[in-house]
Amino acid sequence: MAPTRRNRTGLIAKVNFPLYTVQMLTGRHILVGGGGGTAKTGVANGFEIYEVFHDGEKFVAREIIRHETGTSVVMNCATFSNNKHTYVVAGQESQCQLYSVHSELVIDENIETLTDSVKSNGIRHRKHSESEASNERRHSKVKNDRTKNNNNKSITFVIKPGDSVNTDFHSEEPVQRVVRISHDGKIMATGGVDCQVRLWKFPAMQQMKTLSGHKKEIDDIDFCPISNTVVTIAKDGLAILWNIKTGKQQDQLKWDQPNGSTYLYKRCRFGPIEGKKEKSALFMLTNPTGLAKKQKSYLQKWAPEDAALVKAVAIDESLSALAVRDDGRFVAMGTMFSGSVSIYIAFSMQRVLHIPGAHCMFVTGLEFLPVASDKHAVTSISEAAVVSISVDNQVCIHSLPYRHSIPLWIAILIIVFVLICTFILCSFMGI
Repeated sequence: MAPTRRNRTGLIAKVNFPLYTVQMLTGRHILVGGGGGTAKTGVANGFEIYEVFHDGEKFVAREIIRHETGTSVVMNCATFSNNKHTYVVAGQESQCQLYSVHSELVIDENIETLTDSVKSNGIRHRKHSESEASNERRHSKVKNDRTKNNNNKSITFVIKPGDSVNTDFHSEEPVQRVVRISHDGKIMATGGVDCQVRLWKFPAMQQMKTLSGHKKEIDDIDFCPISNTVVTIAKDGLAILWNIKTGKQQDQLKWDQPNGSTYLYKRCRFGPIEGKKEKSALFMLTNPTGLAKKQKSYLQKWAPEDAALVKAVAIDESLSALAVRDDGRFVAMGTMFSGSVSIYIAFSMQRVLHIPGAHCMFVTGLEFLPVASDKHAVTSISEAAVVSISVDNQVCIHSLPYRHSIPLWIAILIIVFVLICTFILCSFMGI
């Protein structure tokens, strides 16, 4: 499939390195990471933090801070925040590096205005300077464009490296492929090319258990928000549900693959079910392999309690990224070849937004702006908004406008009117 022409709608930032991972740091701050690796190409490695807000017409991003990681590219990361602490864990080769993040409110006499820092198209471009080359930048003051009274208040994040642990022990090229943190912040899970899933006490970074069941490298992991279940997928085609407490397998996801073809799971995400606090749904991306590459890919919805496939949506190209909003209402997916992004209603699996060619290369990460019980979440006129990143160095936000619906009382009147007309017609015809 030929790449779709780039759709620039939603572009909010450009970074000078390829992007591989995106996470929400707070209700309004996003963290993106990536880099050029160890090759001497001049491409940096590290992550950046942006503040996102809505100016009444569009989403805008303002750069907060940049942290460079030397020769280690950031291929994956996870964040956790509560009332006391904010943490970032980043996969750097075979290592998992812990960072503590502290926010500070400071006074800056040289604060920029909104018109200075954000261009008319809503894109915040990085300013290159000598200080940018060093990690001293992480302690610099950043400008708070949202201050209504322009009182020179600004927010800065101070990033402090903590413990670093080896999480993958492959004999030739050990690489951590994925890291996730449980919803209560007590457990971290990692997976890599040595086929093992390891559980760690968090933030102590002490290994607890090793989950051995996959025969090929791990592709993705996710924790269930309401139970002691974690799901893992790998290039062996298996999707395994584990019990965190016992370290034992609970079940495997199995489905009737079309025409006897072979599929591999690409991404997995749990999400709550609206109105049912005691239940969750499991969303999966699965792509065909080998001779089956002409087959369709699928966005799937599973009931994890009995490992049953509930619904599946067929897609015409390979899928690469997945996200579920924190209230469980929407699901987003990104594609491999066309760089497109779509949003679906989680309950019905109906597509409500499609952005063809959102990126000029494959989508590497998606993350919804949160809405559930977060007083610091971004306020906008959109029903949903999802952040997307790609190796094209670009950060975008795609928003779903509020959909117009008929009020219930009007729908009832229409139904009554149709019934009356039907009755009159039947009487006239003598039926």
